[in-house]
Amino acid sequence: MIFITAKFPVKPEHADAWPEISRDFTEKTNAEEGCLFFEWARSLADPNTYVLIEAFRDDEAGGEHVQSEHFKRATAELPAYLARTPDIVNVTVDGWSKLGELAVE
Repeated sequence: MIFITAKFPVKPEHADAWPEISRDFTEKTNAEEGCLFFEWARSLADPNTYVLIEAFRDDEAGGEHVQSEHFKRATAELPAYLARTPDIVNVTVDGWSKLGELAVE
């Protein structure tokens, strides 16, 4: 699984509208066959920052994603709403593990 998380510093004047601004990109990415999830969360520490958590089945699915029309459109249009270039972590992992420290019995 390709696991990606990225912090999107949105310009303050667009922060409240970010879910709508990114809606088409989000919906089309989630509809991709190889997309496991593509979800946004708003930072509690900085309300102008959104954290994107996404995962793709494998390298092939990730490649299909970056070649899609909606990805190309997003990379052309979304930077206008950002305060700076997003930070990203991109790793390949075997999948989810359980958080033992918070085990629910």
